[in-house]
Amino acid sequence: MPVIVCGIDEAGYGPMLGPLCVGLSVMRVEDWCEGDAAPDLWALLADAVAPALNGSDGRITVADSKRLKASRSHTRGPMVHMERGVLAFMVACGAEVTDDASLFEILGARPETLPWSGGAGTALPRGMTADELAVVSNVLRGSMRRAGVEMLEMRCEMVGVEAFNETLRRCGSKGATTLGAIGRHLRHVLGRWGSSGDALRVVCDSLGARTRYARVLGELLKGAQVTALQENHRVSRYAVRTDGAEAVVSFMPEAESKHLPVALASMVAKLVRELTMERFNRYWCRRVPELKPTAGYVQDARRWLAEMDDVVTPTERAAMVRLA
Repeated sequence: MPVIVCGIDEAGYGPMLGPLCVGLSVMRVEDWCEGDAAPDLWALLADAVAPALNGSDGRITVADSKRLKASRSHTRGPMVHMERGVLAFMVACGAEVTDDASLFEILGARPETLPWSGGAGTALPRGMTADELAVVSNVLRGSMRRAGVEMLEMRCEMVGVEAFNETLRRCGSKGATTLGAIGRHLRHVLGRWGSSGDALRVVCDSLGARTRYARVLGELLKGAQVTALQENHRVSRYAVRTDGAEAVVSFMPEAESKHLPVALASMVAKLVRELTMERFNRYWCRRVPELKPTAGYVQDARRWLAEMDDVVTPTERAAMVRLA
């Protein structure tokens, strides 16, 4: 029986500037039986994919985006690992990515309509040549074919500052912004594959120390029947049924180190956020050439805002700064 496995993870929950991005990756695995453990996609695709940079031997690294971003092991920049992994999977399933705008469009990521969210696009790939990307994508495509694995979709929910702040005002919680994006991903996968006849399994990274998600899932999926299957510090798992669709949805800490689809979703979200912040920095550095760019995280964002105090208008500041 085939199983469709989905991973959901976020990037940009804590920053002061820039969007919150929540990624989704969806794969179909042919050889699986009800009751089996989740497919180990790192093992199935081991000839093309590695779970860490150390010992990857030229294979595509799919891992927690925070670890990849922190790596300085490549002379062409730390984002090369993120880009290589995301673009290889996208090209392997037939997508054509030429720049950040085409990447955003394919992923369904919609930047805010603000001056610093537009401008000239960034050509992709950057950390490798188009020929190098074609080679690794072909290797990945062959590995997936042999393992009975199909890349179905990659998406990214981009929550801009205005939407983030509006949700915070309405709900009083930053976590509500992430949950809203997770809910949109869940409704999407349930609507598309929940009644396909294949088993549908969704894994999300846990939200803080929370272990109970039944009420939250009921709110995100109006009218759904949610049954708790397991709730502890290791995993919270639920059977979800709605409108003829069904899935098992799990939340677990450090899910990106346990399930390849979650790690890939993390990389998707991080790459989209980084490219969005590059647009932000290009715009403001054109206005103030000596300005040092910012990644948008709190300490450096405060430095950036202080340096730009005489440049950024109150209206612009309100449009770019998260409330919390």
